[in-house]
Amino acid sequence: MPILSTHQKADLLLLLTTFLAAAGWIFSREAVQGMSPLLFMALRFVSAGLILAVIGWSAMRLFTFAQWKSACLVGAFFGTALSFWIVALEMTSHVGIGAFLTGLGVVLVPLISLLFGDRSGPHVFLSLPLVITGLACLSLDSEFHLGLAEAMFLLAALFFSLSFILNSRAAVRLPVLPLTAVQLLVTGLISALASLLLEEWHFEQSVSIWGWLIASTLIATSLRFLIQTKAQSLAPPSHTAIIMTLEPVWTALLAMLWLGESMTALQFSGCALIFAAMLVNRWPALRSWLQTVRA
Repeated sequence: MPILSTHQKADLLLLLTTFLAAAGWIFSREAVQGMSPLLFMALRFVSAGLILAVIGWSAMRLFTFAQWKSACLVGAFFGTALSFWIVALEMTSHVGIGAFLTGLGVVLVPLISLLFGDRSGPHVFLSLPLVITGLACLSLDSEFHLGLAEAMFLLAALFFSLSFILNSRAAVRLPVLPLTAVQLLVTGLISALASLLLEEWHFEQSVSIWGWLIASTLIATSLRFLIQTKAQSLAPPSHTAIIMTLEPVWTALLAMLWLGESMTALQFSGCALIFAAMLVNRWPALRSWLQTVRA
């Protein structure tokens, strides 16, 4: 049986990450039926961060100032991205356009990574047109126009891409468990501050809402981000980012199964294009693995 390379391990972990992230959309959608969105995110991320902090405290307490700074920076960028995203989501009347613009954050990763000295291979850039077209087919279902909400979605995409790159760089230098704990805690605290300023807090939710919150915390946050950070420690950001575009594909498929939503032929084409982009992006490694299997 062929031994998996480090990059192949990263691929498999990221595939699992995208599925857990897609499940998180379902959990979140059910939870926000009875809880304010920013409050939900605050409780979700702070709780997930505390769980991982307790488990990884022995390593976290040995962090130097520079390590704390690096971990907190990732959380600050990710929390800022989430804040832009949730405000834009509340403002927009075109959710599909918002999903497309937010998804462009993945496209930005290989481009911004050039500023950090990460030289991507040609297959990464060959896959980008397929990614953009696939996201457009999957998400765009109304006339496009650029307004304040769309500008905030683009800002969210920019901060998502920066947080992804910073997390990849930090994961190489820091232990994965405490790094994930710190970034989730910072993200949760930013969400809590935004919620305190913009929302009224109520805690009379039904048991089912709290159940969805617990599922979001344990599965879609603690486990998902721990696996994602581990995967990002194994490969450069330009390598891992394209695989993350599978998240909206799994989300659409789970929405069909759980929520009874339907997909058009154009959306199915978008899913196929995103899968094709992933294959183009990883073709050299895939070809090498197939040759090994045949041998």
